[in-house]
Amino acid sequence: MSSCKIIQDKNDFLKKLAKERAFVFNIDSSLSTEKITGISFCLSDAETFYLSPDKKSLTKLKPIFENRKIEKWGHDLKQSIKLLSQNGIDIQSITFDTAIAAYLLNPGARNYNLETLASTKLQKEFPLPEKNASPDDLLEYSRQSALIIWQLKEALLPELEEANLLKLFKEIELPLLPVLAEIENNGVKINSTILENASKKVTIILDELAKKIYKMAGEEFNLDSPIQLRKILFEKLGLKTQGLGRGKTGVSTSAGDLQKLKKAHPIAGEMLQYRELAKLNSTYLEALPKLIDKKTGRIHADFNQTVTSTGRLSSSDPNLQNIPTKGEFGKVIREAFIAPAGTKILAADYAHIELRIIASLADDEEMIRAFKNGEDIHSQTASKIWGIDLKDVTPEIRRAAKTINFGVTYGMGAKGLAESAEISINEAREFIQKYFEVYEGVSNFLRETKEKAYDLGYVETIFGRKRYLPEIFSPIPMVKAEAERMAINMPIQGTAADIIKMAMIKIHRDLPKVSPRSKIILQVHDELVFETPEKDLEKVAKFVKDAMEKIIKLKVPIIAEMKVGDSWGELKKFVIHNS
Repeated sequence: MSSCKIIQDKNDFLKKLAKERAFVFNIDSSLSTEKITGISFCLSDAETFYLSPDKKSLTKLKPIFENRKIEKWGHDLKQSIKLLSQNGIDIQSITFDTAIAAYLLNPGARNYNLETLASTKLQKEFPLPEKNASPDDLLEYSRQSALIIWQLKEALLPELEEANLLKLFKEIELPLLPVLAEIENNGVKINSTILENASKKVTIILDELAKKIYKMAGEEFNLDSPIQLRKILFEKLGLKTQGLGRGKTGVSTSAGDLQKLKKAHPIAGEMLQYRELAKLNSTYLEALPKLIDKKTGRIHADFNQTVTSTGRLSSSDPNLQNIPTKGEFGKVIREAFIAPAGTKILAADYAHIELRIIASLADDEEMIRAFKNGEDIHSQTASKIWGIDLKDVTPEIRRAAKTINFGVTYGMGAKGLAESAEISINEAREFIQKYFEVYEGVSNFLRETKEKAYDLGYVETIFGRKRYLPEIFSPIPMVKAEAERMAINMPIQGTAADIIKMAMIKIHRDLPKVSPRSKIILQVHDELVFETPEKDLEKVAKFVKDAMEKIIKLKVPIIAEMKVGDSWGELKKFVIHNS
């Protein structure tokens, strides 16, 4: 380990800290109580100090942490921001986070913990302390952590500059940290009775489905065992395995493969329904009530900034992104996310943001015209591809066109489109060909994006977020094809992620001036969810819509659709009157 100079006297340290131009801090906290147990600091010249905080020292640290002239550096700082906020400290001028910097440089890495980064960036061994480590060893580890962060900052800054990622880092990712910290601290109110009643209902349906499946199988078996299901499907019922995937233990019984077997035997469809409901029950209906914080009566999800390789936020405990959007129980789960008395849930959703981005990036005349005229893009696509009048576009035809519109942005081929739209592969090929004739600019853009990925080894968003694609040079056709799909999708999905992050930063900054009691409580895909006093609804909706739509200028209008309700699952369109 590197040696560091240790400052001994607390008062000397605090006087010195107040005069620093920048410092590293690293907070130790208790997992069970979420209280600050210690803070290690590193100053210039590798001077370190470890503070066991009490109320008095935190009071003295407050003006230093809140001083905008002193830069603060750290590692994975969102939790630290939350802890300081809970102690009345509104930290300012965070100008470096080593975890976020490492993520931007290599968004495909598995983790960005200090031990890994010390090894990869500094070539230093920095193992976690042993479980039975002495207090002195733990204190030394904490001090060394602060020193490692300082050294990582020195190593990562030039890399960000060289990769042209500094603007993205400073203007989007770092300012987003306090936004996410506040959303997590806000949490969302949950009605657990709704979930418990739904769980009882699902349990009855699961029992009925199980009986149905056993009858079809001619015997009882463990429905959660892929091995036992495989025996029933392919040995007992003799279903053909041609065209199905294979795993380590044999023929796949994944959702995609069960979908392929639906026409061969109804047991496949029943199994799909059983699995979907069982997962929904265990992941949400049973799990959500257990996540409610006893002190606040709310769920405080974790919003993860360094997980997806496209730049999208993900969430855990619970995973909000995976709540089903369709079906009775997906709606029921959302209905459990409620507004407290005197407030409403306000949701703002970017309409067709990815298609608007692709229209702009591709400079596609036909798509730009449709968006500028406020036409329904899916009906317009259906009309052009099928060669029919808009009035003759049926809901089924529109649905197939919608699948094509979104499928193309994910690099979907004829096979994928055929499965999603439930049409033949020949029809799918014909549709894709017609699609690219109608939207010639999109066709050229996708081709050029792939070519760029091969030339540069990466693709990027409008704002310079990069995704490196070494797999595109793989000799394995499946791996190569998947990398090509990522190359097509990432500039679109990543740009959408950057845009909503920019909107969140602006809204977080200015919302208190519009309505001090309104707060952002969730971010899911292209949607922002707020808790707003009823009396402030009109002005908050107007402010949010305006902020989201004007955050960036594309070649087509950006539209944020506003909805309001007593719960997240019972939202109705909200018309702003004084716009």
